[in-house]
Amino acid sequence: MQAPEAFGIIAGSGAYPKETALAARRAGVKKIIAAAFVNETDPKLAELVDTIEWIRVGQLARLLKYFRDNEVRQAVMAGQIAPRNLFDLHPDWKAVLLLARLKQRNAESLFGGIAAELAKAGTELLPATAFLEDAIAPQELIVGPKLNRRQIRDVEFGWNIAKEVARLNIGQTVIVKNGTVLAIEGLDGTNETIRRGGKLAGTGAIMIKVSKPDQDMRFDVPVIGLETIQVAHEAGVRVIAIEAGRTLLLEKALITQQADRSQLSILGR
Repeated sequence: MQAPEAFGIIAGSGAYPKETALAARRAGVKKIIAAAFVNETDPKLAELVDTIEWIRVGQLARLLKYFRDNEVRQAVMAGQIAPRNLFDLHPDWKAVLLLARLKQRNAESLFGGIAAELAKAGTELLPATAFLEDAIAPQELIVGPKLNRRQIRDVEFGWNIAKEVARLNIGQTVIVKNGTVLAIEGLDGTNETIRRGGKLAGTGAIMIKVSKPDQDMRFDVPVIGLETIQVAHEAGVRVIAIEAGRTLLLEKALITQQADRSQLSILGR
């Protein structure tokens, strides 16, 4: 994509915002404006952007004003917000009006509402993969040992379950072993799902992470990061199957190194 003059990052937790900032800079973006969340965003992001504003979850009017004052016409959402914060909002008047219009309060409806407010204020929310096209998972065995027959069958089994769970907008990750579902992602997120499933499996679990059938690529895109690999290794997971073309591998070189050391297979399917 063509590099805009000014580019906004609505930055959650993890490495995602930093990777986005680095990729945008490599692409030629001259001014990066970050909206960071207190107790969520890594403070090191400030070293990679030109301007950063620290706000709290629920301060929608402040976010809109910040982007408007900095003439941000294009932005992305990068990184997660802890689920507890979505239910512990201290909304400003703008967020109160947004929440009142929502029929359901989940990540998709909430972020969709924010995207609509940004658009009305003159800021287009781009796909969350903007500038990170090279980090999108290919359709292949990305790293690790070749899967055995039992693992292949479990991936097939778990894939159909994960797709149905994603269609119902419950979660995007499932943990399976020997044809049995051990854990389904809920509000606790991917890493806690891995821990729950790994505890039941003992060792040899299979993790499957997919996109939703109608995935809005502007937010809630499936992401695998270094922390995911570390948690999976500790939980005894042997295979991570992800949806090729729709899943981001953040810090890809570090991920593949860690997975290789752990004898953990990552399959793009």
